[in-house]
Amino acid sequence: MVDKLLPLQAIEILAEPGIKPVGLIVGLHGWGSNAQDLASIAPSFDLPDYQMIFPQAPIDHPRVAGGKMWYDLDRPDPQGLAKSQQLLKELIDKLPDLTGVPLAQTILLGFSQGAAMTLDVGQGLPLASLIALSGYLHPIAQAPSNSIAPILIVHGRQDQVVPLNMAQDAKTRLTALGAKVTYAEFDMGHEVSQSAIERVREFITLKR
Repeated sequence: MVDKLLPLQAIEILAEPGIKPVGLIVGLHGWGSNAQDLASIAPSFDLPDYQMIFPQAPIDHPRVAGGKMWYDLDRPDPQGLAKSQQLLKELIDKLPDLTGVPLAQTILLGFSQGAAMTLDVGQGLPLASLIALSGYLHPIAQAPSNSIAPILIVHGRQDQVVPLNMAQDAKTRLTALGAKVTYAEFDMGHEVSQSAIERVREFITLKR
């Protein structure tokens, strides 16, 4: 396990025995969830030649037992966000040496608040791609100095937690920054449906 060597606790899922990983997926859970929750759907992606790392957010959720968050959504918490941004960047920087997979073959994926962190932190890193599931985009203070990795945004038309227009807004703003954005909507709520999983797998395998 790489967990003890990382700045955040994390769950590691190795590629199938005898298979050299073609890439690494870093998966970020949502607000009030935890690493185990997102890691539990890893087999559904059916990507046996990918290694996966699921970091756990560093801040305890105030109302959900065992729940974590990247920052507090109930009240402004710029210090909490800055702390999570820094820890996540440190974690990603360490992964090539620990896993043997370069950043150019590393995908940053997130759900809900984890998707917002993906689009935030991932903008400034030389990653293979970014995947935002049922997420949104933080305010952008300035355009990133380097090119943004290709992005997949997947959202549910019936999402009552993160409204659909927030995903559409993220697509518009990221495209204006020069990012190549693939966008998909499905008839689902605030969730990762089988259709969404299949779209993610298609996006990843086409990028190999």
